[in-house]
Parts: sequence; structure tokens; C-alpha cells
Amino acid sequence: MVFKNWHTYCINYKGEQLMFNIFKDVDRTMMAKLALLHLVIIVISNALVSIPVEILGVKLTWAAFVYPIVILASDLTVRLIGKNIARATIAAAYPLAILGSIAVVLLEGAPASVAYRIGFGSATAYLIGCLLDVYVFQYVREKFTKQWWAAPALSMIVANFIDSYVFFSIAFHNGADEYMAANWPEIALSQSILKIAVGFILFLPAYGVLLNYLKKRVDDTDQG
Repeated sequence: MVFKNWHTYCINYKGEQLMFNIFKDVDRTMMAKLALLHLVIIVISNALVSIPVEILGVKLTWAAFVYPIVILASDLTVRLIGKNIARATIAAAYPLAILGSIAVVLLEGAPASVAYRIGFGSATAYLIGCLLDVYVFQYVREKFTKQWWAAPALSMIVANFIDSYVFFSIAFHNGADEYMAANWPEIALSQSILKIAVGFILFLPAYGVLLNYLKKRVDDTDQG
């Protein structure tokens, strides 16, 4: 596979080059609106990650209650509009997420070298985690079951684990913070488990409610 640019890639297949552009045949207006939504959630999440909260003795940050909204939005997009626009939205939001994440960390007073690592790690974790979320969600629905809860539940587990490990490895592996550099794998694991727990308690039920609501809106519009 050869990447031509950040949204186009080429695959050699049986001696032929097959070119793919993830923005092809995608509603650009809808994609832009969804990408803006993703960007806002990512920036807010980065701003809240430094604000701790303790619930029933469990220490979290407010970002744990905000960032999963991106996964929820991606799953609803795949379910109601399609996987192509979901992937295009993630790709469109990625470069802006890098800039937005770095800006937030810089505004919080972090050194530039730290801000770049955290910002790039946050945006890259979003890119990889959400693309895997889209893939797993669609794969489960097509190959295994169409139960409304199965695909978002399994994709949420995969996406949150990958997101956490990608972020912490980029942001803190061999970094200036000795504690984070030494303990980031354990911290990533605990954060993954906590985010998944929050997702199952809050966002999986929210997915079911929003899915029913939006499907009814679509049905009413078609009948009208």
C-alpha cells in the first residue's frame, strides 16, 4: 500500500495500481458538519482531561464523559448513513484535531515539546480508534448479528483500548515525565477499563435511544 496523500492511497493488486479516495461519492456538506462535531468534542475532551472527578471512589477526568461521544457519533453515522461517510468524516477531522489538540495543551501552559506529543497523540489515537470502531461496528452487523446493542458494544471495547494505548504510547513513552514514561501501560489499561465502563453505563443506552429516535424521524420524513 502506498499513501499518495492523507486521504488517497494506492494498492498494488495483480500488477495493477488501484487508487482509492475516501472522499469520493461522499456528501461533503454532511461530512463537514460531522467533522466539525468531532473536532469540537476532541477539543473539549482535551481541555477537560486535566480536571479530575471522583465517583464512588473511582478517580476519573471529565474527559471520560465527553470523548466517548465521538464513538457514539461514529456508530450512529455508520448505522444511519453508511461507513463511507463515517470514514471520510474521521479523515477530514484528523488534521484539524492535531492543531486543535496542540493549541489546547499550549493554552494550558505546557511546554511546546510536551504539547506537540500530547496533541499529536490525542489526534492519532482518535484517528486509529475511530477507524477501527467503524470497521468493527460494520463487521459485527454484517457477519454476526443485527442486535442493536452488539455492534456498538464490541466496537466500543476495541476502540477504547486502542485509543488509550495509542495516545499514552505517543504522548508519554520515553517522555520527560518520568512517572508517566514508566507507568503509561498500566495507566492506559485502567483508563481503557474506566472509559468502557462509562460507555456501557451511559453511552450504550444513549445509542439505543438516539437510534430509535432518529429512525422514527427518518421514517416520518419519508412518509411525509
